[in-house]
Amino acid sequence: MLDYKPQAEKNTLDKLLQSLAQTRLGGKLFITVFPEIDRRLLPLTRGRLSTGLGQPVVLLHVRGARSGVERSVPLLATKHDDLVVLIASKAGATKHPAWFHNVKASPDVEVTLRGERVPMRATIAEGEERERLWALALDNYSGYARYQTRAGKRRIPVVALRPR
Repeated sequence: MLDYKPQAEKNTLDKLLQSLAQTRLGGKLFITVFPEIDRRLLPLTRGRLSTGLGQPVVLLHVRGARSGVERSVPLLATKHDDLVVLIASKAGATKHPAWFHNVKASPDVEVTLRGERVPMRATIAEGEERERLWALALDNYSGYARYQTRAGKRRIPVVALRPR
């Protein structure tokens, strides 16, 4: 996966697809339907194809906080150099996604990039770092701003993954 493509470099189709993903229907598709497809498609194509429609999607491997069972979750990612930024938006739901709780409980995770599993350490970004990474993620996918509005009082967490 290459570093993300900034909004200024996105074409009309990219922007149209982002607009679709920001709708409630689009959000539901990206939370319920597309992850089931990507769990199979990403490993089969060594990360070359996903339902992300031109957006960078990674497969996050994390242990369940209660079960200890490994979970694989396809997520939109903003990659910049060695850093992978994940936004726990859940399309603007009022509660955090399950994967976020799992990452907090077990921050040593793996991410499938270009078909290879890479060991990473997750941290929850706060303060200045959060603001910088949030801006970077917004430049990758403009829908996060709408999701934050939709989430109400919940502040959407920003998760920074760095190689272990």
